[in-house]
Amino acid sequence: MGKKNSLILIVDDEPEMCWALENILSKTGWRVVKALSGLEALRLAETHELALAFVDAKLPDMEGLELARRLREIAPGLRIVMVSGYFYKDDDAVQKALSEKIIADFIGKPFKNEDILRSLP
Repeated sequence: MGKKNSLILIVDDEPEMCWALENILSKTGWRVVKALSGLEALRLAETHELALAFVDAKLPDMEGLELARRLREIAPGLRIVMVSGYFYKDDDAVQKALSEKIIADFIGKPFKNEDILRSLP
């Protein structure tokens, strides 16, 4: 699947963060759909074939790790990257999610554009 036909899901309750990630990704040819909540993200995952999801750790309706687990049920092969200003990569919850392959990578906020680009498939 080439990136022109691939779709990335961005899930963050801050519209400015969604815009920033979309801006980084669209400049490299990726198509993006955005969700401001976990439930909205689950609906998009059920109706779109996704290559990658960037998921915020703290959402208004559910925790990011719970959303990652639920996304994994809908799309077992989906690459999920947690983006968070709340957790650190060495936090126990993040390390457990990485070891259980619930998430493929973790990026702390604030991040550099290169951090996002490195996580692309």
